[in-house]
Order: sequence, then structure tokens, then C-alpha cells
Amino acid sequence: MEKESKLSIITTADNSKTVYNPIIGENYHSTHGAVEESNHVFLNSGLRYFLADKNIRDVSVLEVGFGTGLNFLLTADFCTGTQINLDYVGIEAFPLEFDFLEQTNYDELVSQNTWSAYKKTYNHALERSIELNDYCNYHIAYTELINFKSEQLFDIIYFDAFASKKQPEMWTVDAIKHTVNFLKPQGIFVTYAITGDLKRIMKSLGMKVEKAPGSAGKREMLRAIKV
Repeated sequence: MEKESKLSIITTADNSKTVYNPIIGENYHSTHGAVEESNHVFLNSGLRYFLADKNIRDVSVLEVGFGTGLNFLLTADFCTGTQINLDYVGIEAFPLEFDFLEQTNYDELVSQNTWSAYKKTYNHALERSIELNDYCNYHIAYTELINFKSEQLFDIIYFDAFASKKQPEMWTVDAIKHTVNFLKPQGIFVTYAITGDLKRIMKSLGMKVEKAPGSAGKREMLRAIKV
């Protein structure tokens, strides 16, 4: 588990909280708005984009960088409210203790049922896939990305690693290729970042790359489709 004594809770521009890691020198979410970034990059540009104009009642998500669980909580709350069956796996090499996570006040951002179930199941989800509620199963894979293994393929990948300047090993050809291998055909890969190197890697892997409007503080973000 991550040593929370090194970490601090900070308030972002939209009044939602995130975590600052002084060892890496990076925040877990954008200081321009943690919830704004999660909603824009992952839910709107990823999940809702994938679901649009489709009669889909089951969706699977792989998140690289589970972190505080904010992306998961918002996704689970949305899927529960729309009665979509969600199978969610988050990869996290340094999971946080739940007592520390409670300081983020994310219970104010989602339904009480979602938060209560998250609090009750969080530690169990570090060991295996577990039921959050009637519509959602999740597992926090306690491992580094490159060591992650799964027989499962996913509809959507949320790539939410720290920035390439802070965590370059997460943005290499090998790391991105390993990640994309878990994506279904026509699956969606979304991330807050967009760089020339990332676009070239994606195209070399046969992905259709799209520039999408970025969240607050960023002009553009990357969305890619596995064709």
C-alpha cells in the first residue's frame, strides 16, 4: 500500500479533492478540476462515447492507474443509475488505504449507496473481483501495469497514469502495446494526454487516433479506436 504519510489531500479548481504525491511531484488529478477531468476525459469521451447510439446493456472497463478510485466511482454511479452492467478492473501498483481515501470527500460526489458499498468492499476488491451492487463488479489489480495479466478483453480503457515526464515507463511502446492488447476490436482507449510520440505509438499498433477537446487546462486529449 502507498504510504499516505508522504501524500496530501488538495482542493482543485472545481472544489473537488485530489491527492498530491511529493515523491513523484505530481497530482492524481488535474488541479483545474478533479471531477471535471474525470467526467470529461473518461466518462464523456470514453464511456458515453462508446455507448452512444448503441443498445448496450453490458460494458467492461480497464483502468490503468486506479488511484483514488474517482473514475471508478463516477462510472459505477452512472452505470447503476442507467442499469448498465459494469465489469471494471483497475490496475494499481500502490493502492491507498481506505481511511486515507475518505478524506477526499468523494462520498459527496456519488450516491450514498455507491459510496457505502465501495467502503464495504474496497479491501476485498484488492484480492478478487467483487460485487459492488446488482449492476457492478470490480477488481483492483494490485500490480504494476507490465505485470498485469488477464484472459479478459475490455470495451474501454481509461489510461490515467501519471504524466510521461513524471512516469515515463508507463508511456513506452512496450507499456502502451501491453495495454492495448486487452482491448476488444472497436474498443475505445482514452487518456487526458496527447503527444506526438503517443499518436505515433497508437498508429503503429493499428489504432485509429482521434483528437478530442481536452478538459479544463488542456486544449486536446487522445481517443483511439482499435480497428
